[in-house]
Amino acid sequence: MKEQWSSKLGFILASAGAAIGLGALWRFPYLTGTNGGGAFFLLFIFFTVLIGMPLLIAEFVIGRGSKREAVSAYKKLSATGLWKWIGHFGVVGCFLLLTFYAVIGGWVLTYTFLSLTGSILEPGRDYELLFGSIVGSPLISAVGLIVFIGLNVIVLSFGIKNGIERVNKYLMPLLFLFLLIIIVRGLTLDGAMEGVKFFLSPDFFSITTAGTLEALGQSFFSLAVGFSCMVTYSSYLGNEQSLPRSAGSIVILNLLVSLMAGLAVFPAVFAFNLSPDSGPNLLFVVLPTVFEQLPFGGLFLSLFLLLFFFATITSSFSLMEIMISAFTQNKKHKRNRVALISGILVVIAGIPAALSNNVLADVLILDRTVFDLTDFFVSNIMLPLGCLFIALFVGFKVKKSLLIEQYRMESGNLSGTANLWYLLMQTIVPLVIVIVFIFGLF
Repeated sequence: MKEQWSSKLGFILASAGAAIGLGALWRFPYLTGTNGGGAFFLLFIFFTVLIGMPLLIAEFVIGRGSKREAVSAYKKLSATGLWKWIGHFGVVGCFLLLTFYAVIGGWVLTYTFLSLTGSILEPGRDYELLFGSIVGSPLISAVGLIVFIGLNVIVLSFGIKNGIERVNKYLMPLLFLFLLIIIVRGLTLDGAMEGVKFFLSPDFFSITTAGTLEALGQSFFSLAVGFSCMVTYSSYLGNEQSLPRSAGSIVILNLLVSLMAGLAVFPAVFAFNLSPDSGPNLLFVVLPTVFEQLPFGGLFLSLFLLLFFFATITSSFSLMEIMISAFTQNKKHKRNRVALISGILVVIAGIPAALSNNVLADVLILDRTVFDLTDFFVSNIMLPLGCLFIALFVGFKVKKSLLIEQYRMESGNLSGTANLWYLLMQTIVPLVIVIVFIFGLF
């Protein structure tokens, strides 16, 4: 019998853990900071609800409707020709994403370890130099990658209930608790309200076309849609759960974490007159500068990095699970063996990305390092294409009766919105994705 989630809460927390990762705690704050604050946040909310949530429901419908993991799901739903390769496309996308995602996970793990041992905060320290020394070390980057993937392999070897679900039940509540502690501390700082105003008061004159497109892309990235991860997760789901309600819960949790991440970062940044538009270095360079100047700053930095690590690793579970489930669906291969082999392959493929800031820093392809090129290819080309394939598959290839049945199952008063969702998948969603894809190439 196919393994299933033990409870509705377990599925929601695991799915939220898949969605809430680097997208919410790392990518969202620096994109918000570089795109004017409140206006970007409002656009992100709008696109998450209008585009991201319908896509999330679509992946849920495909997964539970087929009861198969990503590779087999599309074939089970009568996909022919190139359509049956959408699942394979997702597996390749997750694999490539992991090759650089795990490198960042290794950096987070390294920072967390150094913080817990009291080795980061020092008066007058150059934190940009510290970050450069960490990412510039081949040994630290490679070991961080190996340990991060190793932790994934250990958890995923235990399966859905005893691995992913059990870990998420502990880590997700801790993430919210630690975020709340950081927010309360940040809001008590003099000048913190300027950061709140920047984050929550929209100035639409500050938003650009590029910022609007980044808000659209962030809505895909933050919900883990496009690579069929949620197809795999929902294939372990029973018929007693409402798919639109589950998607709504995950969207709310995701938006809540994004809100909390902004409130954890920007009040502290403004309180110390630092720049919110520091880009990807915001968490690794700017925040240590902030915490250094706070009473018990080392403790609060450790809490923040722990929650950052929790979010990063729970998100990576879904990326590896789609690969593992593709080879364990028919029970011919043992999960722990497949998990180990998958981990080894990711590490081997991830080594060039880990060395992109040191040994291979001068190796450029299309004027990008291996790390940057993989990031660009996955985020700007494969991810929107994956979203487009899924939208077109649901909107035009799958029997409408199956889709509506899955949508309405246990949905109560939400069942009446099924046709609206289907219409969105045929019109607005693919149109917006095409726009994102075209502009994302430039």
